[in-house]
Amino acid sequence: MAPDERQRIDKGLFFARVVKSRSLAAKLAQSGRVRVNREKIDQASQAVRPGDVLTITLDRRVLVYRVLGSGVRRGPAEEARLLYEDLTGNAAGQNAVEE
Repeated sequence: MAPDERQRIDKGLFFARVVKSRSLAAKLAQSGRVRVNREKIDQASQAVRPGDVLTITLDRRVLVYRVLGSGVRRGPAEEARLLYEDLTGNAAGQNAVEE
C-alpha cells in the first residue's frame, strides 16, 4: 500500500482480524471505541492509511496498532499480522522501564 492509499476502517479491522465480521467492525467504529491518531471516530467509512495509529477499546483490553498496509481479503493470521505493527506491548514496556 502506498502512503497516499486509504482504506475504510471497518475493512481494515476485519482484514487485520481484530473482529470476526465486517459488520462487527462497523459497529465498533460507530460506537466511538476506535481512535485514529488520538481522534475519536464514529463512522465505519473513516479512511486510514499507512502510518496511522489506531487505539481500539475492546471488552477486556485496549489495542494500539500502527497501520502498515491494507488488505484485499481476510486471510490467515500470518497475512493479517503484516497489515499492522502492534504497539500495545511496547507502551506497557516503556512505562515499566520509566517507573
